[in-house]
Amino acid sequence: MLQIDEKITAIIHRFNLNNYAFSKRIGVTGTTIDSIVNGRPQKDGSRKKTKPGYDVLLAIINTFDINPDYLFGKSDVMLRSDITSIPTYSGMPQVISTTIEGNENVVLVSTKARAGYLNGYGDPDFIETLPSFKMPLLTNGTFRCFEVQGHSMVQTFYNGDLVFGKYVETISDIKDNQVYVIISKHDGVVLKRVINHSEGDKKLILKSDNKDGNYPDYELATEDIMEVWQVTMYASKHISPPIDMFDKLQELESKIFNIEHKIQKH
Repeated sequence: MLQIDEKITAIIHRFNLNNYAFSKRIGVTGTTIDSIVNGRPQKDGSRKKTKPGYDVLLAIINTFDINPDYLFGKSDVMLRSDITSIPTYSGMPQVISTTIEGNENVVLVSTKARAGYLNGYGDPDFIETLPSFKMPLLTNGTFRCFEVQGHSMVQTFYNGDLVFGKYVETISDIKDNQVYVIISKHDGVVLKRVINHSEGDKKLILKSDNKDGNYPDYELATEDIMEVWQVTMYASKHISPPIDMFDKLQELESKIFNIEHKIQKH
């Protein structure tokens, strides 16, 4: 990581200035800047660099529109104007679909629509292109339906299932070990079981129900999150086979029936 004197040197070079011209721009002497970036000569022939004071740093930030986090080692972005604007999490979806009567519809985000949803979740024109319908059982909230893609949640949800999510108003409302659909800047649309560390570490831990070793847990920074939907209901074409205990009970019942039938014959 660059030291503060190296960062000030980088700013001087960024604006094609020398130390003297830079000092005049921020209202200090050339000696002040030279002592910061080159150091003051010492008796033993070495140079000791001076730490810039608050007034010098503030003048640099304001004069050249410098990102303060760059100077203090929290960011690699030098200029404020180069900082990418990150949308803040909203207490309501940016776009909802309603009936003519004003009642909210459930919008369906199919597998094919997933890629477009990341860029279009806040675009009314895009949302209007998605299928929407009314679900009488889903009330008291805003709901969205997502088609499950992949096998990371097998044991609970299967590829092609439909999950119905209720919009989560604040990230702090996310409950540990519940299943959510999360839309984030880098991962797009994912369905995961979640552990919430948003209050302290500003992150979520995303977990898969499929434990075959191909789907490790991973972290997601809360600043990357666009939307969160808590899964409250699902529809599936997958009908699970009976569990082993049920098979054994059926086999036992069959044997008892056969024995009773033989007894009745005698």
